[in-house]
Amino acid sequence: MDSVGKTEVVFMFTTHGPIARGVVVAALTVAAPLSGMADGLPQPTGDVVLRVTGDIAVTNTEGAAVLDTQMLADIGETTFSTTTIWTEGEQSFTGVELEDLLDALGVDEGMLEARALNDYMVEIPVSDAVEGGPIIAYLRNGEPMSVRDKGPLWIVYPYDLNTDYASELIYSRSIWQLDRIEVVR
Repeated sequence: MDSVGKTEVVFMFTTHGPIARGVVVAALTVAAPLSGMADGLPQPTGDVVLRVTGDIAVTNTEGAAVLDTQMLADIGETTFSTTTIWTEGEQSFTGVELEDLLDALGVDEGMLEARALNDYMVEIPVSDAVEGGPIIAYLRNGEPMSVRDKGPLWIVYPYDLNTDYASELIYSRSIWQLDRIEVVR
């Protein structure tokens, strides 16, 4: 995993003459921007809503990935409807699948320490991050969630779509007012 997103160019020859030097300069000019893209995420242009630290392979600031809502949506947007024990009736949630976010950050094992704005913390095993599993929701019923309304981010499982998710253990992992995650091994 140490080599994820790394580009290395090694020249094992000596350039002679202006044409050879021109070829080397052209190759470096093309390779440099590509290596920068592979090294990390773009910088957020909106308000940062999530900071991910710890054992991640892809970052956009010193030792962390900071993301705004648009960056989460750009990773992949998923919408599902479910009931919850905290809301009345069926609710529609839109967000990024936890699996897609972790894939984008180069995380494939370990434990997530998810923290809320008030420092409440839950542990979520990376093994929970499966296709069709939990999302980090940023919209509820098509609207951004305020802090008062469990936002701006809420980890929501599709409780009605899979009976395995209708348990106290899973409910305990459904943290709202999420603002940071640390990946630990």
